[in-house]
Amino acid sequence: MFYSFNSGGAMRNFEGFTLEYYGEVFQDTRLLIIVLNTFIIALLSAAISTIIGVMGAIAIHYIRSNRPKGTLLTLNNVLIVSPDVIIGASFLILFTIAGVQLGFVSVLLSHIAFSIPIVVIMVLPKLQEMGGSLLDAARDLGASSWQVLTKVILPYIKPGIFAGFFMALTYSLDDFAVTFFVTGNGFSTLSVEIYSRARQGVSLSINALSTLIFLFTVLLVIGYYFINRRNSRPTGKEVRT
Repeated sequence: MFYSFNSGGAMRNFEGFTLEYYGEVFQDTRLLIIVLNTFIIALLSAAISTIIGVMGAIAIHYIRSNRPKGTLLTLNNVLIVSPDVIIGASFLILFTIAGVQLGFVSVLLSHIAFSIPIVVIMVLPKLQEMGGSLLDAARDLGASSWQVLTKVILPYIKPGIFAGFFMALTYSLDDFAVTFFVTGNGFSTLSVEIYSRARQGVSLSINALSTLIFLFTVLLVIGYYFINRRNSRPTGKEVRT
């Protein structure tokens, strides 16, 4: 961040203050498109993997037999413990055999695949915390299976769902190894683009872009904090009760 303002053009010997490299970022149309692609992939993969992961976690939680449950949990952990290079190469082979063209679709499918286990792991502990008596009480009050799911289970595990979503979003934004294998046809993400530019010498415009993304992330975190703080305040009715 410090050297993104360096007029010397290198990450040494700070010579003076300049905003030249921030101007280069906003003038580089290709780089802005890549940043947009990166966020689209991250948001889509996080949203889809969260939906699938929540359904998977609920299904695993309510399996009564320990052996099938243990098998599914083991399979769920395969992508988490496997090296990224192996995952990326495996997806490349799979997409080649299946005839999937490398690009946006292949990157999105790969990110969804390695994000689902993360969501499952984040949601399962919240399901395990939820006692069976809570569900029994809802059913005794006449709630249908759909109402139990939407009015009891999902609200209870909502912190785990949000945690899984943001973890999946972070992993997608951060991923390089898997994306490097499955990208192609002119489609790229920010991590792959930075790597490509680093081989030719990193420009301080990358420092400027990284600074902007960092500040944007900090603003999101601060906004999320204040929204949670406002929502957690008791209303006047609650206080009177």
